[in-house]
Amino acid sequence: MSSSVSVDPLYRVAVAGGTHGNEMSGVYLVKHWLKDPSELVRDTFSAVPVLSNPKASEIGVRYYEKDLNRCFTTDFLSSSESPGELYEESRAREINRLFGPKGSGDTYDMILDLHNTTSNMGVCLIVSGLQNHLDMHTCHYIQTQMPECNPRVFVYTKPGADPYDVSSVAKSGLGFELGPQPQGVVRADVLQNMKKVVEITLDFVNQLNKGIKFPAFELDVYRNAGHVDFPRSSDGEISAVIHPSLQDQDFSLLHPGDPIFLTLDGQTIPYSGEEPIYPVFINEAAYYEKKTAFIVTEKIHISVPALKAHTEQKK
Repeated sequence: MSSSVSVDPLYRVAVAGGTHGNEMSGVYLVKHWLKDPSELVRDTFSAVPVLSNPKASEIGVRYYEKDLNRCFTTDFLSSSESPGELYEESRAREINRLFGPKGSGDTYDMILDLHNTTSNMGVCLIVSGLQNHLDMHTCHYIQTQMPECNPRVFVYTKPGADPYDVSSVAKSGLGFELGPQPQGVVRADVLQNMKKVVEITLDFVNQLNKGIKFPAFELDVYRNAGHVDFPRSSDGEISAVIHPSLQDQDFSLLHPGDPIFLTLDGQTIPYSGEEPIYPVFINEAAYYEKKTAFIVTEKIHISVPALKAHTEQKK
């Protein structure tokens, strides 16, 4: 691996909120920035606020017809528009026209996508893979500026998979997942942390654009390795819930034999895997419909080379 990599300056940056209309920190912040974008202005660029899913945000639901944050696959965006497409499918195409097209040289340089979770994820930084050194440097910089929050990095796609979220439209994309926060509710502490994460990221991009070189580092990341559904009865109904000892233990090591579920008649169901895992998105409300009690991750340690921008490039 090279000891140093170079990237083009980032002049086109968007901050998306309301991708899920009941995740209120992003909805409130983006609406605030649409009225007064001054907090998104830096010396070398100005970020653009965008309300990703206006219809879902207006009525306070996760989505109107389909999960918008699953609509940005390359296959779908490159296909022809068909009559009768769902609202979120049409909105995904519109976002792709505004900030993409995905995979082309004309895409935005970076999109930040703001989310809340009902799980105890704290400040979680979501990336689509390990190959983008700019994403890794952004995450590491956030970690150095917010040590009190202990931000973790979660890689949501499995190796070789096509990213499907809003931020995947851009050359570089990060999701910020902050919780715990109930759906449809704003917590001031969570909102302030989200605002701080955005401000830190924009500061990092501004420094990069000015020619500051960021040194190499090593980083722990949590990579998606699958998911676990709730136990279910023969009719498909959930028959056990998250065990109290697992609840709120996101990113904590789970060993074989540790309790994970509690049946409705009070019996403990242990984790039956052969290897320890790190569960995340534990008991996430939005994942009940996806038949997911928690996501399984593996913690891996990576080395990231130094990073600098080509400052000779003009706007």
